[in-house]
Amino acid sequence: MTGNKKKKKSTVKSRGKGRGLKRWSALGFWGRLWRLIWVTALTLWLLSIVLVVLYRFVNPPLTPLMVQRWWEQAVQDGRPVRFERDYVSINDISPNLVTAVVYSEDGLFMYHHGFDVKQLKAAYRENKSGKRFRGGSTISNQTAKNAFLPHSRTMLRKVVESYYTVLIEALWSKERIMEVYLNIIEFGDGIYGCEAASQHYFGHSAAKLSRTEAAQLAATLPAPLLRNPSHQTPYYKRRVGDIKSRFRWGAVDLYMPKEKRKEKYQDRETLWDFFWWRMKNK
Repeated sequence: MTGNKKKKKSTVKSRGKGRGLKRWSALGFWGRLWRLIWVTALTLWLLSIVLVVLYRFVNPPLTPLMVQRWWEQAVQDGRPVRFERDYVSINDISPNLVTAVVYSEDGLFMYHHGFDVKQLKAAYRENKSGKRFRGGSTISNQTAKNAFLPHSRTMLRKVVESYYTVLIEALWSKERIMEVYLNIIEFGDGIYGCEAASQHYFGHSAAKLSRTEAAQLAATLPAPLLRNPSHQTPYYKRRVGDIKSRFRWGAVDLYMPKEKRKEKYQDRETLWDFFWWRMKNK
């Protein structure tokens, strides 16, 4: 009896496989192409959800930028191959650094849902006028970009970055976004995360960063390969001083209640508002 059941099961499986192959072979070229596209899209979508949920609890082992930089270092003559990284908990990062990067990179980080529409509009106007290039990215945007995507300036990358930004804002807390951001962001050539940067530039842990040191690291972020505490240009020094002056606004509270956040941001524009505004201002 047992042998007969096994034979029946194997027969059913083989019939199922046979039907699948027959259906595939019955499809024309466009039918196969369409099926391949939607199966690939569905797989990538499910993978993105799984990855974002996983990174809510597990630190990214590597990021696309880390791989990209390592390759650049390996192929360029005279450029040392360096990989310094050391993950730490948000509780082991000085509040001075959290405050410095928020005031430097994204003043509304605690209030928005991933996008600062006012900054996006300003960036669009400046880029269109040709005065200078600026991205208008929030810390959430930068976290999504650095954790999941290679660095490139294409519209497709911006669209995917926006998608991941929505995901992490929905599935992570603000403190988790900040924790991942400060642990994977580039602070110099081959230097990733605030702990490695603090040890490299100042010789102590990120938990002991002073306001001046925190401001120096925050001033590094827009262009870590061009300016950092080891290469202090006049602009860099002015930037550090500007960030330090903003500490008078008070420390950033990563654990601020959601009700208090809504009070400040409830009347702000959303990403959809920017989309429609962008369509009207082509």
